[in-house]
Formats: sequence, structure tokens, C-alpha cells
Amino acid sequence: MATTTQTQSSGGGVRLHVQRFGTFLSNMVLPNIGAFIAWGLITALFIENGWLNLGGGDNAWLAPDSWVAKFGGWGDFVDGGIVGPMITYLLPLLIGYTGGRMMYDDNIRGGVVGAIATMGAIAGTDVPMFLGAMIMGPLGGWSMRKLDGLWSHKIRPGFEMLVNNFSAGIWGMVLAIVGFVVAGPFVTRFSELAGNVIDVLVDNSLLPLTSIFIEPAKVLFLNNAINQGILTPLGTTEASEQGQSILFLLEANPAAGAGLLLAFMFFGKGAAKASAPGALLIHFVGGIHEIYFPYVLMKPKLILAMIAGGMTQIFINLTFDSGLRSPAAPGSIIAVLAATPGGSYVGVILSVIGGAAASFAVAAFLLKTDRSDDDGDLAVATASMESMKGKKSVASSALSGSAASEHSGPIRAIVFACDAGMGSSAMGASVLRKKVHGAGYTDVTVVNKAISNLRDEFDLVVSHQDLTARARQRTGSAVHVSVDNFMNSPRYDEIVELVRERNSGAGGDAGGSSVPAQGGAAASQDTDTMGGLLAPESVVLDAADRTRDEAITRAGELLVQAGAVDAAYIEGMHAREQSVSTYMGNGLALPHGTNEAKSAIKRTAISFVRYSDGLDWKGKEVKFVVGVAALGNDHLKLLGRIAEVFLDADQVARLEAASTTGEVLEVLGQVQPV
Repeated sequence: MATTTQTQSSGGGVRLHVQRFGTFLSNMVLPNIGAFIAWGLITALFIENGWLNLGGGDNAWLAPDSWVAKFGGWGDFVDGGIVGPMITYLLPLLIGYTGGRMMYDDNIRGGVVGAIATMGAIAGTDVPMFLGAMIMGPLGGWSMRKLDGLWSHKIRPGFEMLVNNFSAGIWGMVLAIVGFVVAGPFVTRFSELAGNVIDVLVDNSLLPLTSIFIEPAKVLFLNNAINQGILTPLGTTEASEQGQSILFLLEANPAAGAGLLLAFMFFGKGAAKASAPGALLIHFVGGIHEIYFPYVLMKPKLILAMIAGGMTQIFINLTFDSGLRSPAAPGSIIAVLAATPGGSYVGVILSVIGGAAASFAVAAFLLKTDRSDDDGDLAVATASMESMKGKKSVASSALSGSAASEHSGPIRAIVFACDAGMGSSAMGASVLRKKVHGAGYTDVTVVNKAISNLRDEFDLVVSHQDLTARARQRTGSAVHVSVDNFMNSPRYDEIVELVRERNSGAGGDAGGSSVPAQGGAAASQDTDTMGGLLAPESVVLDAADRTRDEAITRAGELLVQAGAVDAAYIEGMHAREQSVSTYMGNGLALPHGTNEAKSAIKRTAISFVRYSDGLDWKGKEVKFVVGVAALGNDHLKLLGRIAEVFLDADQVARLEAASTTGEVLEVLGQVQPV
């Protein structure tokens, strides 16, 4: 028994790792599919045998010196045009940039170094460097993040920009050389070997046999690893040389899935039959293939129908020498036809019809000869699919007519999400963490993240009401709570009650000692002990600004005058406000810059502006505007300290009554990022 369990666990672990690897590859490619489509359309229009030249050959009517030849890079303009440069430089660089940015926690710095490293690989070979980009891009972002960690918080104030720029430039140079010398030649050799294997399969009419591996892999969610890691790079290389590639159709053709769902429409039973029409529409038109996976998992023998459909569509495409000029993503019939060159329409359309017919015939036979009762099996199969996928399936909710259910167990992990994962979420997380831990639930983690970095691994997600819809897309199985006040939202108390209700008797730490609230009053400190975080000249007691934008500009100008930021940072503060409000509650607004504006920060600092008569901040009254500029991770602790001050009614009263700059400095002296 122990041996069996270990084997199953090992197999599941391998599959999970392959799934994650495939997802990682697809996350590099899918955001750039628009560029692939643009390249495909330009190729279809302007190459020598393209649409504008009536397919080339005997139908050609354009001269070698025509404007179409100039765009397409043929005739008198060989090695020119825009088709070649796009596939040689633009597409790999986009993939390398995206991969580098992903590996540096969505930081542009990682993307830049990843692009530099990818450029070295591009220059080291004559083939489109997609595989090289998938290697060098993530390597650049990951290694830059590790290097930055070595000297984080060790750079002397004022030298941050110098060190950051030169370290990225020097390390990018090193990786570009590595890409040129190692990655380029290695990927070239790998592409040649893989291409030779494909040629052997095509020449011997064996390519349809790949469906024996591809179709089961799709149902096990290994399709991203196959498609983005192998078929798309090889297919793009082939399309650049021949104008089209059949490899784009091996996994993306919706024929087999359509035939399977049609069979369930006519010969299925119970919930499977009732849900098949909606699933067919989502699959065939929407291009979401995972919608049919539960039908196969419900009756594993139906994988034979999928293999039959896949082999048939590939055979027809081979017979008619048809293919696509660029990847079809998603795998919708609309995307497939849009990527089909003029000479391949007949073959591609017949492959869809033939593949669907073959899949339908086999599935219909298996369903007709099956005497078991299907009622209830689809829900179990859907749950099994989501278990293999490792998260809730939004598409599969159509099978049951309901959305993915919220988390209903104990709450152990809470995340406060905002647009950038910095100011608003850090402030909210600090306040909520204090309340949750103060109630005795010290085992509950409360963190903050950018929405773009969320994964469906949290029990409860808190976000601004304007961002909740975006947060739900990434964490569909979590409980979601919307707030419009980051400082003292009544929803925080509701969350504490929910934690108490869910965690009682579930091994929580409620019975443990609660975390004592930190004292609100700070000892009086002079400017020297504050380390220059809030300079006296950065305090304005009675400002006369009339609008929110004027207040943001004033807070930013005070930071500029203190030598903490460059003037460009003010634009970043306005950009952040346009993205999501920095109103925090308790009469406090906390304007700060975007991630992109952090390069304009010279040192960590704050500014303080008081509006005794109040200021309208998008419908909320603000009396205190604290401008924030923070280097590195200083903003997390800094915002937490600011939250502690403005949660203390006595401290807020002192700030309202302050008549001198010194009194403000006494209250805010505790605000330190330590």
C-alpha cells in the first residue's frame, strides 16, 4: 500500500510540475499573441506568394520593385521589409522581456535585462530565437533579482540610480555574451534536430500518430507545455520559411472536441447531455478547450474518440498541404480561420469537418453501447479536472450553471490586493493584520500583493471596491471583501468575526495570547533623530489648495524640494491616483508614485500637508495629505507606521491642533521604515 501511494504521488507530482512549466511558458507567449497575429497578417499580405500578389506563381502580378515587395522583403528588397525583422527581433524580444519581468515579480527591470540577454541569443543564430527567448529572458530576470538582493539596503543614499542602472547594464552585457556564445548555437542545434524529427514524421505520413500523445496530454493539462514549449516555436520557424505550418494545428484545431460534444448532445444522458450544447459553443467559438475535458474524464474510453478526431484532421491537412501562418490562440474556429493563408482554406475547413466527424462517430458508438447511468458523473469529473489543474476552472462553471464556489473552510491566509501591491494594500494589510492578530488569531497570515501577482491560493481577498472584479478573476475560490476605506473600514471587524466563526475548533490560535497593540503616542523626537524622513520644510499646516490634483502636486513638490525625488515622480503620483484612489480613511490621503516612477526616488521620505477646512477627494473629505516616496521595500513598514499614527484618535487630534511644525514632527517622529 505504501509503495502504491508513493508511486501515485510521484506521478501526480511530475504531472503537476509539467503543468506549471507549461503554464509558465504560456504566460510568456499568450500576452504577446497580438504581436504574433500582427506578424501573421503582415506576412499573409506582403510576402511574394501573399494575398496582395494573388498567391504568387502564375497568378503574380506585382513587379519585384513594387511597394508590396518593399514591405514583404522580396524581389529587389531581399533581406529588407518588415516581415523578417518582426520574427527575428520583435517577437523573441517580447517573449524575453515578458519572461524576465515575470521572474522579477512583474518588475520592468527584470524585463529589460531579459530582453538584453535575448538579444545576444538572437544575434548568435540565423533561426528565429523563440526557444532562446524562453531560456534567456527568464534567466535574465531571475539572476538580476538575485543580484539586486545582494546589495539591497546597502547602497548609500543618492547612489541608488547609479548602482541600479550600471548593475543592470553590466549584467545584461554578460548575459548577452552568454546568449550569443552558448544559447544561440545550442537552440539552433536543438531546432535542427526537432525539425528533422518533424520532417521524418511528415515524409513517412506518421504525423497523425502524434495525436496519440497530444490528446491525452491535453486532458491532463499538459497542453501548454507541448504547444507553447515545442509546437509554437517550431511552427513559427517553419512558417517564416514556408509561409505556413501544420504544427499550429496539431493542438489548437477544435475539431475533435466539437465532435465529442456533438455526440453527447445526441447520445449522452442526464447532466452531460443537457450541458453539451453550451459547452460546444464555448469550445468551438470561444476556443476554451478545457470545457470538454470533464466529458472525457467521466468516461476515459472516450479518449479514443479524441485521438481518432485528431489523427483525422492532421491527415487531411497533410493531404491538402494546409496549415496556419501564425498560432491560433485561443483555439477557436474564428482564430483558426483568421490565421489561415489563402491557399489553405479548403484543407483547414475540411480538416475541421473531417476531424469532428471522426470524433463524433467513435464517441457516438461508445456512448450508444454504454449502459451505465451518467447522472452525477459530470460533476465528479469536473471536480477531478480542477484537482488535476490545481485551481478552479472558470469555464467549467458552465457545466453546472454556477460560478466557482467560495472557500468555506478555516481562514488561514488573507491577502490585501491593490493595483500595484504597494501603498494602498500595504496600509490596509497593516491595519487588518493588527486587528486579526489582536483578536488572538496570530496564526492567520495577512499580506499584501499586486492583483497581477495574485494566485488562487488565499482563503480571503480584500480589495478596493473598484478592483474586486479583477481580483476575482485571479482568485475565484477565495472569499472576497470589498472596501472603500483602508484605515477604519467596518468590513475589517466583519472579517475578524468571520475568522472567529470559521476558525473556532479548527486548530486556530485564538486561545493564544493576543498581540498587544503598540502604543499610539510616540516619544517626542527632534529632526535629527528622525533621520531626515520628514524635513521641517516638508510640513505645511494650512494649505489653500482647492482640488485633489493640486494637493497631490503640492505633496510631490515638497518631496522634490527636500531632494528626495526628481520632478518626474509627481507625474507618477498622479498616474497612481488615476489608477486607484489613495484615500485611506480617517481623513487621510496617501499619494505615492507608480512602480514605474520608483526610478525617480533618491531617498525614502514623506511630506505632510494639512487642510483644516477639509478637501474633497473624490467624494471623501481629506484633512491630511501625506506624500510618500520609498526606496526598495521601505514602503511596507513605512505605511504600516503611518497607519498606526492615524488609527490613534489622540494622535490625529494632536495633528489637527498642531500650530507649529515642531508639534507635527513630534507626532510623526515614530514614522520610520524600521
